[in-house]
Amino acid sequence: MSRLNPSFFLRSATASLLTLSLLSACGGKERPQADLAASQVTTIGVNSYLWRASLDALSFMPLTQTDSNGGVILTDWYVNPENPGERMKINVSILDRDLRADALRVAASRQVARNGTWVDAPVKAATTQKLEQIILTKARDLRRGAISN
Repeated sequence: MSRLNPSFFLRSATASLLTLSLLSACGGKERPQADLAASQVTTIGVNSYLWRASLDALSFMPLTQTDSNGGVILTDWYVNPENPGERMKINVSILDRDLRADALRVAASRQVARNGTWVDAPVKAATTQKLEQIILTKARDLRRGAISN
């Protein structure tokens, strides 16, 4: 019969106790709760509130491309019936899974009609900023609605 090595037994017992103490720490009820509403768990690659709010905000424009995994929404040219001499195209990029202002980028292209042709024209920075605000407000409202339910 072989003799047990006391130092081996001591090391094994210490390792077992350490493992048990770590595992028992994992089962405690004092773990912080994840805010699932802030980072909505979905099958799409970006924040679902920003995605839905963007689609809602751009619903009046014809869409040419939507990619929920990449977070890209591209519109076709839109002509406002009240101003037929001008048209806009919007590109929305959602960059993150979190509902944050820096997770949203809006770019716009504008053209005006001159002598029967469309000519590129500058877009006021306030235009894209306003659209970003609209999308963020809608996204926050969607999030609030999800939390209260």
